[in-house]
Amino acid sequence: MMAQSKVGSAQSSPTLPTPAHGVRWTTPIVETPGIVVLGSWIWRLVRFLVTLPFRFPIMVACLASSAGAWWWFDWPGLATLWGLAAVVSLVWWRAWPDSYRTWVALRLLAWWRHVFVYRRHWQPVLVISGLAQSYQERRYLPRIRRVTCSEWADRVRVTLVAGTSPTDFETRVAELAHGFQAPSCRVVVDGPRRITLEFPRHDTLAEPLDALDVPDTADLTALPIGHREDGSPWLLRLHGTHVLAAGVTGAGKGSVIWSAVRAMLPAIADRTAQVWALDPKRMELSYGRSLFSQYADDGESAVAVLELAVSDMQERARRYAGKQRSHVPSRKDPFVLVVIDEVAFLTAYHPDRDVRRRAENAIATLTSQGRSVGFGVLAALQDPRKEVMNLRNLFPDKVALRLDEASQVDMILGEGARDRGGNAHLIDPSLPGVAYVRMETSPAPVRVRAAYVSDDDITAMANTYEPGASSVEEVP
Repeated sequence: MMAQSKVGSAQSSPTLPTPAHGVRWTTPIVETPGIVVLGSWIWRLVRFLVTLPFRFPIMVACLASSAGAWWWFDWPGLATLWGLAAVVSLVWWRAWPDSYRTWVALRLLAWWRHVFVYRRHWQPVLVISGLAQSYQERRYLPRIRRVTCSEWADRVRVTLVAGTSPTDFETRVAELAHGFQAPSCRVVVDGPRRITLEFPRHDTLAEPLDALDVPDTADLTALPIGHREDGSPWLLRLHGTHVLAAGVTGAGKGSVIWSAVRAMLPAIADRTAQVWALDPKRMELSYGRSLFSQYADDGESAVAVLELAVSDMQERARRYAGKQRSHVPSRKDPFVLVVIDEVAFLTAYHPDRDVRRRAENAIATLTSQGRSVGFGVLAALQDPRKEVMNLRNLFPDKVALRLDEASQVDMILGEGARDRGGNAHLIDPSLPGVAYVRMETSPAPVRVRAAYVSDDDITAMANTYEPGASSVEEVP
């Protein structure tokens, strides 16, 4: 019994502090006087009423005019005012629908989505996504500054909490998209502590695009080959850069290639541009053989064409040395686009090791030295792994169509592209031609869709085209 009492007394005795224990400081709790709380509420109310006309001028003007009409003319004046407003709105809508949609419909939509979508769900979505910050038992949330709506997307301007960065949002784009029931989310950095979250309201690229009309002139730095997600044209640069397009079978690599060739037709007809085609599969590019200045469909001949391109490029560089630093397309020195349909066949799959080595050396030389003298490479492949294609970094502009694995996105578009919303591995198989593009001048991937150039379109292009023709307006 004595042993048990000793144990109990030992367990109940308080633990004495030891010199090794550090001093712990806690935040003191001070009760806020009621007059201070009341003053804070009054100040917030006054600030809200003063800034309300500047934040919502149209709404305040409508409420003020309605109150004035009711005060001076009772309900007949209010009915007359709203009837007149309805007539003016109807006339505006019918006569100038674009202006009405910009100044009325989209602004009302922005107000509605600001109040009932984003502000309503802002705190739970950010807390669950891990974007809320805590300090000294207080929770800090990024603040919504403004919501605007375009024809296809909502743009939410946000002020970040001090100590956070846009990267925190870039790594949570999937959570934000699902949290606000949007197809996707993209983060745009506006400045220090200021970002814009872009939420599409619907998929603007769900419908396939027919082949675009052949332009009157070919701007080799901005060739229209499809549409961007915001509805603007997708302009692909070929002169002064190199483009790598990657995607699984059926992803739409042919749409990118043929749309680019179609947009180049005026320059090809004017002999200020040439297309040299390498078609190891003998299926994709064979339809338009008459459009190409050089064509090869096996390993040996493909390597010969590549080495000829290297030779011509180096000869042109020798002529330019000390005389000019940039290339201007002309009939004497046309822009040469080398199109390689399945580049992995030449760099990894060909059974002859010597062919693989020569092809890789030629492609590396073209992509590292050809930009300034008017030689460009447009290459397509299915497998983006390094052991298959170790020249990816020599292509400044990249197009990621539908891919098999999430890790392949960063292989093509660069590190961090998937965190910025370039989810090429999630593209629906029923949407061939949809891709994410990362340009040399911007690290943010942009969602696009290439136009579909059918076999009939290619046949018409090949039949109508004549070397040296001054125009190609007859091509449908």
